[in-house]
Amino acid sequence: MIYLDNAATTFTKPRQVYEAVVDAMVKNGVNAGRGGYDAAVRANELLFETKERLAALFHIENPERIAFAYNTTHALNMGIKGVLSYGDHVIITSMEHNSVLRPVKECELHKRISYTVLRANDKGEIDMNSLEKAIRPNTKLICMTHSSNVCGTMMDIYKAAEIAHKHNILFMVDAAQSAGAIDIDGSKLDLFAFPGHKGLMGPMGTGGLYVREGLTLQTIIEGGTGSLSESVYQPEMMPDRLESGTLNVPAIVGLGQAAKFLLDTGVETVRRQEEALCSYFEERVRAMPGVTVYGSSNKTAICAINIEGADCVEVAQMLNDNYDIAVRAGLHCAILAHKTLGTEKTGCVRFSFGYFNTISEVDKAVNAVYEISKEL
Repeated sequence: MIYLDNAATTFTKPRQVYEAVVDAMVKNGVNAGRGGYDAAVRANELLFETKERLAALFHIENPERIAFAYNTTHALNMGIKGVLSYGDHVIITSMEHNSVLRPVKECELHKRISYTVLRANDKGEIDMNSLEKAIRPNTKLICMTHSSNVCGTMMDIYKAAEIAHKHNILFMVDAAQSAGAIDIDGSKLDLFAFPGHKGLMGPMGTGGLYVREGLTLQTIIEGGTGSLSESVYQPEMMPDRLESGTLNVPAIVGLGQAAKFLLDTGVETVRRQEEALCSYFEERVRAMPGVTVYGSSNKTAICAINIEGADCVEVAQMLNDNYDIAVRAGLHCAILAHKTLGTEKTGCVRFSFGYFNTISEVDKAVNAVYEISKEL
């Protein structure tokens, strides 16, 4: 299989990730920090080692400001619902995934918050002047994707953070497509949610939320933390406040090895490799009659296309059945983004490239698109 759906999850991961998961299952598959015996103590140490590596990767001073999550969706819900209170206003963009839109809609329903959607242009780009104009006296949060999961278009999150902080507004980033693929300076952000299983190349079921110093969130889950067990209330301290119940120690240890791989290899090295593959693919399919490519040139390694007269799901099925190429077609859980790009009725075919893909695989994908475009 030629796997070109890395925006959903990385399929090929560094060898040490698999080895670490198995080793942790065998040696440390116990509840971390819930006992004084050696295995429990070591499991807790391994979790902290993962946080130390993630903190180094994201330029975060205090690893304890990272709370583990099941995935980006979980982390985004913790952040959005943890910040917003009754009557607040939040600003999002028209390129957001449903993992941002749906928690905001839920808060609108139950907390009577209001929200503004900043409309991007047809390439998925946001005018930062429109961001400042959208701010209201009760704006509490600006939440923005770093890179579109549909077309890869990147947002200027540091400019947006500067605007937010100028107005004493919290700024949160959805780093689902950028964590591990782009260097992220977490010290400039208030919150950011990230997955372990995409650009970070870790196991599924992992992710996290960074919360800056001095910021305490309302909780969406309460329970056992292994700390302050004498209290009936959730601890205030991080990360315990946001980490209730048994953590997935083996998967998180695997994520720690993935983070080490990225630190050793260099995020910029990974980015250059992935962007080179994506650019190589995009240049060739753009030249094909009847093929439309979406998004801007400032993007992560995602290329969204449609073939004139062809249903996107049918194209993806042909790629699978006839060429053994795995891609994602449809609306990608991001209806706002598809409305922005003009593909809400058609969807599109998304090719997303990873560090372990090869030029030979990309050549085969280019040839497959060409043949399908001639056939349909």
